[in-house]
Amino acid sequence: MSGAVSTDDLVAWIRAFRDAVAAHKDELTRLDSEIGDADHGSNMARGLDAVVARLDPAPATPAELFKTVGMTLVSTVGGASGPLYGTLFLRMGPALASAEQMDATALGAALRAGVEGVVARGKAEVGDKTMIDALTPALDAWDAAASGSAADAARAAAEAAARGRDATVPLVARKGRASYLGERSAGHLDPGAASATLLLEALRDTLAGTE
Repeated sequence: MSGAVSTDDLVAWIRAFRDAVAAHKDELTRLDSEIGDADHGSNMARGLDAVVARLDPAPATPAELFKTVGMTLVSTVGGASGPLYGTLFLRMGPALASAEQMDATALGAALRAGVEGVVARGKAEVGDKTMIDALTPALDAWDAAASGSAADAARAAAEAAARGRDATVPLVARKGRASYLGERSAGHLDPGAASATLLLEALRDTLAGTE
């Protein structure tokens, strides 16, 4: 199918996400130092390095890929990020079954399954100042654009994620380590929303070459 997303495309996405987190590691850690444990950037970078080390040879199907990514993140990333990002990818795999290629609708459904897993695990919702503030609007934007190409949907999702990320600044955290700060958590960008936006931007950049 024209513009279909392949396993190779998804492997390239994970590699691009690793590179983006590595490039923004210090920024993510700085954000986390303001309202968290000051380790989000370093933890994510370490986990994604471990993920990429396990992608050669690449898994044969998207489902196998996401299982590998999810299990590696759970086992190598400390704090809450490992279980949450691990759950995201672990839930995406079964949603794709044995498919080797997918269109925008199928990939969007897998992303939604992943985010629903994160919500179930972290019990967060939009407005709690977490990664969900970036991921939920990204999903809605993806679905609205899914009648086009996956690249179109990824562009819309990345833009919505960035808006959601920026909207966390005035919020008072209601979940996670930042919630312990109460009103003092307001005025700071949420690091989880920042890394989630990098995830969607990496997908956008990767799929731009599939149009």
